[in-house]
Amino acid sequence: MSPQAVSKDPAVNPRRRVYKPNAKYIPILATLSLLLVMYFSGVANYSNFGQASVVVNLFRDNAVLLVIAVGMTFVILTGGIDLSVGAVISLTTTLTATLLKGGWPPLVVLPLVLLLGALLGAGMGAVIHFFKVEPFIATLAGLFLARGLALFINQSSIPIRDELWRTLSDMRIPLADGVKTTPIALVALAAVLIAAAVLAWTRFGRNVYAIGGSADSALLMGLPVGRTRIAVYTLSGFCAALGGVLFSINSTSGWALQGTGSELDAIAACVIGGVLLTGGSGYVLGTLLGVLVTGLIQTIINFQGDLNSAWTRIIVGVLLFGFIVMQRLVTRRAR
Repeated sequence: MSPQAVSKDPAVNPRRRVYKPNAKYIPILATLSLLLVMYFSGVANYSNFGQASVVVNLFRDNAVLLVIAVGMTFVILTGGIDLSVGAVISLTTTLTATLLKGGWPPLVVLPLVLLLGALLGAGMGAVIHFFKVEPFIATLAGLFLARGLALFINQSSIPIRDELWRTLSDMRIPLADGVKTTPIALVALAAVLIAAAVLAWTRFGRNVYAIGGSADSALLMGLPVGRTRIAVYTLSGFCAALGGVLFSINSTSGWALQGTGSELDAIAACVIGGVLLTGGSGYVLGTLLGVLVTGLIQTIINFQGDLNSAWTRIIVGVLLFGFIVMQRLVTRRAR
């Protein structure tokens, strides 16, 4: 067996083109540059845009998207996709609101719905690994299952009147003079930091990159491909359920149609943040930048005042095309 085939470096990939060390940072640097240009353009053109509260509100308004995009990052890094996260959000919010309305203790409801999301993710991961089903098909089935369960529970919006949920929804945490944030924003930021540390400094993180580079090579190296792949989808399901909990706290309600299209927003944020769709390259901090870019687009449109909100989707679509083309160009250079 050649030394290359048994190398323990997860960046080694004899069967697939990957970024060279000096090229893999190009997408994330492009995203950072775009974010800075957008921000300082906003500061130059709109009064009060430079206030600290604008940046803080970016995290608050995009907390749910940020959490589910973190889970999606792990999935895409292995070369997979998870289309079920939006439906898991709807199931989580609906089940949470229903149980709280029925008098269940919130400290029982919270771990229960998080466990449910993780189990759904683990089930999809097991189907993908053991039955060799394409992630697109397996998670599409998970989407219909979760959405169907949510609609079966209740098709109407369910208000949440639980004291803990309302306290968390109304809570404001001071950061500076006149600048406050919410608990859900801090939870989202904590999820980013923990996920970044896991990818950078743990064996699990190295296994994720190795599988995304080449699952066959990772198997030859003796890495636990099946266990890692199932764990990744479990993590994505957990993050989707956590996003649903944050959504229910923010809106103090549950509805079976909440989270529709969130999976596409999460994928878009990952791609704009420089995560390679074929797997093996990308960073959680890049995903954070991608979420901030999409959020900043909406913020600029709100400050402009006379633009339709549909422009957010149009601009994100254009950016997606641009970043996908850039990924192709960079990978070609890395031959």
